[in-house]
Amino acid sequence: MKMDSETFGVESGYGQEVIQWLNDEAKKDKLKFEARLYGQQVETQNFGSFELFSWMGDVQVARKLTVKASKRFKVKVIEGGYKTKEKILKMSRQDYAMVKKGDRVIGHLEFSAPRFGGKWQIIQEELR
Repeated sequence: MKMDSETFGVESGYGQEVIQWLNDEAKKDKLKFEARLYGQQVETQNFGSFELFSWMGDVQVARKLTVKASKRFKVKVIEGGYKTKEKILKMSRQDYAMVKKGDRVIGHLEFSAPRFGGKWQIIQEELR
């Protein structure tokens, strides 16, 4: 399944290093995946700050590589791209994410952004 997402993130200060590693791993394993930072940070009350990154490719590859990066660099990551089942027409884009430390889910985030352009903002977060 070919997808992309802008609500994946890595603990602030590790962005460049983790993105480079993600892309190198994907290339080494000949996986359809490419990630890049796009200069947006989000601040959470419970988990610290994160550098958001976007990616294109297979969603399963993105999730697997993100967890591997969390373990390898011992950092928290945001695994985004989750949607609600109900289709509600809203004036903004909505996205949901899990905050992970390795394999462990340590929290959940709800993102919102204007329908056309604009930055993602965290509108709700919950500790697990």
